[in-house]
Amino acid sequence: MINQRTQGNDYEKIASKYLEEQGLEILEYNYFSRMGEIDIIARDNEYLVFVEVKYRKNNKKGSALEAVTYNKMKKICRACDYYLLTHGYSDAVSVRFDVVAIEEGHLKYVPNAFEYIPIR
Repeated sequence: MINQRTQGNDYEKIASKYLEEQGLEILEYNYFSRMGEIDIIARDNEYLVFVEVKYRKNNKKGSALEAVTYNKMKKICRACDYYLLTHGYSDAVSVRFDVVAIEEGHLKYVPNAFEYIPIR
């Protein structure tokens, strides 16, 4: 039996290969900080792209896209803030949040899947 982390890494590799084929440059995998985790960080021309990869064997418990909840989006935004701060990016950098959903053997790429959620 494959553990979930190993399986997740396999799907992140599939996603990153697809993103590279779309012209994105992968900068980092599995960025982890005290603020949260980001599966893939990439560059797409002027954009710094934070990518969430979600896998579902089937959609019996909801689709892979539905698994990217508001709370998950918020967590990704906080991890993005921390990444920008600790890597010396200015406030002027353009960021984008994409999702790669892999479900029942199909990959769906959603660029600009959600907007930045500011801290309240």
